[in-house]
Amino acid sequence: MTKIDRIPCGNSNCFCVEEDGGALLIDTSRTPYRDKILAACKGKNIRLIVLTHGHVDHIQNAAALSKALGAPIAMHRADYALIEDNRNEPMSAHTFLGKIVLAMSNKSFREDRAEAFEPAVYVSDGDTLDSYGVKASVVGLPGHTRGSIGIRLGGSDIFVGDALMNIVYPTKALLYGDRAEMAKSAMKISAFKGAAVHFGHGKSIANREW
Repeated sequence: MTKIDRIPCGNSNCFCVEEDGGALLIDTSRTPYRDKILAACKGKNIRLIVLTHGHVDHIQNAAALSKALGAPIAMHRADYALIEDNRNEPMSAHTFLGKIVLAMSNKSFREDRAEAFEPAVYVSDGDTLDSYGVKASVVGLPGHTRGSIGIRLGGSDIFVGDALMNIVYPTKALLYGDRAEMAKSAMKISAFKGAAVHFGHGKSIANREW
């Protein structure tokens, strides 16, 4: 049996996905939410921390949580440079809301840093995570960042990071490194008919055409 716990962390989310063999922690949010995430993971056999991409609001607790939980960190190699500085991949936006989010994000990219860490596992499209105790696979979702990924859980759920967002309303990524790739990734998610979509920002909803 699979259990999904959404861990709201201000305007972002982390997720604990638990099966009989183990558990995954998807994303790690920001420093002020570290204790909340640790409490949510208490008693669960977290065997892998998966980062959907390298932005600071998703990775700031990665190093500390990896140490506390004894779990390795996985991410896509294309986002490695973002660990040091999120400005290593410039972002763009074209909608009014997107430009507001972009301004806030750029401020954070200038001022905020994550504690340095080295991923123990690099993942890419099609990789499975079964060896960590959860029947899940990696879905490449580039566009928001070059190395953005999602996690597909059976036929019922997909965790999309920031490839889609539900900040004010559900939509494709409001900011992106590559708009064309972002649109292709949204179409890729649309193909998972009947799935629940779990966002890095906002409440989960049923999948639809994006």
